[in-house]
Amino acid sequence: MPKPGGDKIGRRRLDTHFIGLEKLGADFRFDIKESAYHIHTDGLKGCHILMDEISVTGTANVLMAAVMAKGITQIYNAACEPYIQQLSKMLNRMGAKISGIGSNLLTIEGVNSLIGTEHRMLPDFIEVGSFIGLAAMTGSDITITNAGVKDLGITLPVFERLGIQMEVIGDDIHIPAQKHYEIQNFIDGSILTIYDAPWPGFCPDLMSIILVAAIQSKGSVLVHQKMFESRLFFVDKLIDMGAQIILCDPHRATVIGLDRRIPLKGIEMTSPDIRAGVALLIAAMSANGKSIIRNIHQIDRGYQRIDERLNALGADIRRV
Repeated sequence: MPKPGGDKIGRRRLDTHFIGLEKLGADFRFDIKESAYHIHTDGLKGCHILMDEISVTGTANVLMAAVMAKGITQIYNAACEPYIQQLSKMLNRMGAKISGIGSNLLTIEGVNSLIGTEHRMLPDFIEVGSFIGLAAMTGSDITITNAGVKDLGITLPVFERLGIQMEVIGDDIHIPAQKHYEIQNFIDGSILTIYDAPWPGFCPDLMSIILVAAIQSKGSVLVHQKMFESRLFFVDKLIDMGAQIILCDPHRATVIGLDRRIPLKGIEMTSPDIRAGVALLIAAMSANGKSIIRNIHQIDRGYQRIDERLNALGADIRRV
């Protein structure tokens, strides 16, 4: 396993994943010459694990290791996103014994072997949210099919607070073209605040989409990115495009909606990460003129063939 280079947050999160596996009996050694981790175990044993961070990947790693460890493993403070729920259900169909699915306490009774099964992956609710933001920002009529509506949690209600109209038809979501959409205030009239939280809270990976969708809304919203550092450090590019955004601090930004009175203008910019990259792409699609986005491998990491799929909807995107 290669060691992540330079990213302190990435190394910290990787260490978080290792802690649970180490408690099960795995041994990790970093080889400087090979720049890789070597993982060894003489056999995993069940134990009680308190996750110090609610991590989807960390929970999944420990869960998969624990199903064939000897004895009983309890994972407390586990992530409970739909992705973890579907993994748990799939493992149970393969012969694992996992209980507490959907909660933050998973109990796993180790088994000696697993069998094969068939499984259909859940739709990516981050992609679903991204297309909702895209439809609103560009004033497009879009239908998202097979959206996995029952596993979207509070995703749709949060976008509805921005004034975005949606109609759920079976497992499809129809977003009609809207000339205007108005942000709701709180019941006492104060400015709406949208913040991220571990599931079932609002997904942190959709905060950049909320922010960019609010640019052409009517009204104002405070976007509070609580869970991760540096996720708002793409706001300057949006401001250069003409957005009215006040970056309060590294975690909070206030968006003052333009209500489509002023279109954004195309600029050259660089994608700092996956989620910011897609937000910049959405902004560029709604802007007048040509935009150039560099470092697009970041976008490709999370959105497969995004240029082809958007071009099929009428976009004009070319890879250079």
